[in-house]
Amino acid sequence: MIIVISDTHGEIENIRSILNKLRELNPDLVVHLGDDYDDASLLSEFPLVRVPGVYESYYSRPDIPNRILLNLNGWIALATHSHSRHENDLPWDPDPKELAERGAIDIILHGHTHIPRVEEELGIIYINPGHMKSHDKKGYPPTFSVIEGGEELRVKILDLSGRVIIERNFARSRSV
Repeated sequence: MIIVISDTHGEIENIRSILNKLRELNPDLVVHLGDDYDDASLLSEFPLVRVPGVYESYYSRPDIPNRILLNLNGWIALATHSHSRHENDLPWDPDPKELAERGAIDIILHGHTHIPRVEEELGIIYINPGHMKSHDKKGYPPTFSVIEGGEELRVKILDLSGRVIIERNFARSRSV
């Protein structure tokens, strides 16, 4: 099981709530998609992968990857804050669109918009876990994503009470 979190924005109480959920769920991996990069250190008791948000100072540091490729039980996922190129990208940051067009990835894990999303477009699964802010101008509650599976991928977006907001299943479209 993989837990994906994004846009925590220093919301310590909500980060503590998600930490309690993580202790209940005991994930194999936690992925933090930025804003704020430092918030992820509060989740370090679990295996953790993190990328910075596009407006964080870490995003311009060459020693910190802005995008990371992950193998999630045979599904290749790109962990990134923004699902597309961004003006703050470094020259060597891979272009999500180009990776998708080449068939190099199955999934784009992204944040940035604060809008929970689980959709498939042109064979690529887009997962945005939402945000962790107590009050967000876009009207969505704090949410996170749970990803499980092998041949079939099960994706859920849950609020902090554990209520399912979005749930989708996907069959593998290419052989591994």
